[in-house]
Amino acid sequence: MDEMSKRTDLLHYLESFITQERKDKFNTVLNNRTYHFTVAIEDVYQMHNTSAVMRSCDVFGIQDLHVIEQKFAKTIDGEIALGAQKWVDVHRYSSSKACLQSLKEKGYQIIATSPHEGSSTLEDFDISPKSVLFFGTEKEGLSDAILKKADGYLTIPMVGFSESLNISVAAAIIMQQLTQRLRSSPIKWQLSEEEKILKRLDWARKSIKDIHRIEARWWDELAKFEL
Repeated sequence: MDEMSKRTDLLHYLESFITQERKDKFNTVLNNRTYHFTVAIEDVYQMHNTSAVMRSCDVFGIQDLHVIEQKFAKTIDGEIALGAQKWVDVHRYSSSKACLQSLKEKGYQIIATSPHEGSSTLEDFDISPKSVLFFGTEKEGLSDAILKKADGYLTIPMVGFSESLNISVAAAIIMQQLTQRLRSSPIKWQLSEEEKILKRLDWARKSIKDIHRIEARWWDELAKFEL
């Protein structure tokens, strides 16, 4: 039995410990999840903003959140994230350089959300390429390291006296608009069947009490079968 077949069988075993309602919810959510867009935040020092961005990722179907903690390390505020930390994958980096390199290697174009000459608006932004949307703090914005490596820039037009939005508000607006456009497009943005199985397995593990004992028992039985 190959590794993927083992994981699929393990998934079916673990799903016998959760309700049909939860299994149906997993499938519904995963049908709307995407890796086509991902989000990265750079040195956001207010913990509630990081938590709120994570919650927006979950709400709008973005599976990965990348957090650069070059200056400020933080934990997730559970009251604001409202459980989103169980369903969104958070990748942490100690430097902007490491984050950029990792995402470039995965085929993402770097999009800085920043007012800039030649910036795209939400309406004219090209959603075809896989893109990582970088957000910085309200006061300082994104670092020069991100801005210089950006493949493009994205801005929210503003017509009031204020010239900036809170990062969590800006991120929610951009995610909502771009994911809505993505789902209405012919672009293949959905997770593959294998990716869905792996996420169902991850979420099943997070939903079962005493998961380590239950999973160990399954692997022990599999080992006996393979002897």
